[in-house]
Amino acid sequence: MRYIDMQAWSRHDHFKLFSTFNHPHFSMCVNVDVTAFYPFVKRNGYSLTVSMVYIISRASNAIPEFKYRIREDQVVEHEIVSPSFSILIDKDIFSFCTVGYVENFSEFAKRAEKNIAEVKAHLDLEVNPEKDDMLYMTSIPWVSFTSFTHPMQLHPGDSVPRFAWGKCFKESDILKMPLGVQGHHAVMDGIHMGRFYEKVQDYLYHPEVVLGAA
Repeated sequence: MRYIDMQAWSRHDHFKLFSTFNHPHFSMCVNVDVTAFYPFVKRNGYSLTVSMVYIISRASNAIPEFKYRIREDQVVEHEIVSPSFSILIDKDIFSFCTVGYVENFSEFAKRAEKNIAEVKAHLDLEVNPEKDDMLYMTSIPWVSFTSFTHPMQLHPGDSVPRFAWGKCFKESDILKMPLGVQGHHAVMDGIHMGRFYEKVQDYLYHPEVVLGAA
């Protein structure tokens, strides 16, 4: 982790502006192309949830702005940020599951399988507000949404990015999936979300390279 030099930072003025907002967060929702990704995951017996969590985590770790976190009037950049995602443990009840991010998908999937089993055995809704090297994620597989807003703490401000993906749907011969992203405008802009989506889509186009075959 490193502290950003606020005076030399090109976003210093933007940070000062958006830090004064009562709700400084903004979001986007894009229908990403999973035509190659979805059947690859199913064919190899991978968990779709774990695979998406990995794809989002890998893209986020490749973009500095997704690793920035606000601490009072300072900004830090984490070396690595890890996902905390919701999993269904009963038909109506969910729990949180955190997995330390590693770039090797096979190792990440093993960690995820172990942690998911532990969480299913012991419900965990505890959130540590001081641990901000996180990426918050959720899956809404029942609907294909066009927008999404996450709950969050506003006082003090929460700068952890949030992600949600929904039900796949066909558009002509292309299989698509809605993917929503929510970020803090004091540390990122639309261009950074655009770069995130570019990364994600590239990974989804080439699952055999990013995930590897079982």
